[in-house]
Amino acid sequence: MLKVLVKEMSKFYSLLGLCKKAGKLLGGEVAAENAIRQKTACLLLLATDASKNTKKKFRNSANYYEIPLVEVGTKENLGRAVGEDMRAIFAVVDAGFAKTLQGLAELEVASEASE
Repeated sequence: MLKVLVKEMSKFYSLLGLCKKAGKLLGGEVAAENAIRQKTACLLLLATDASKNTKKKFRNSANYYEIPLVEVGTKENLGRAVGEDMRAIFAVVDAGFAKTLQGLAELEVASEASE
């Protein structure tokens, strides 16, 4: 139970919520696709439990447009962090938030792998 609470309160998820409140986070496939095409996306955050088609689609887009992509968290955890329902993909449209979130996401992935 304690591990679950710690995971829910991690710096990554807290900063993700702050990024959303600042208007620098776009959630959902349509919004993320638009940010990618308009070249405003600085980072893509993809849920580990997203469908194979969603993962393939956004990995290909990230490679083509040279946007960093990190697979982190579940759809439920990502959605909960921003006060929404489940979300499989987010686009961060601010370079400062993107850099910090990418670093924290990589730490989050490492901590999830060690459990």
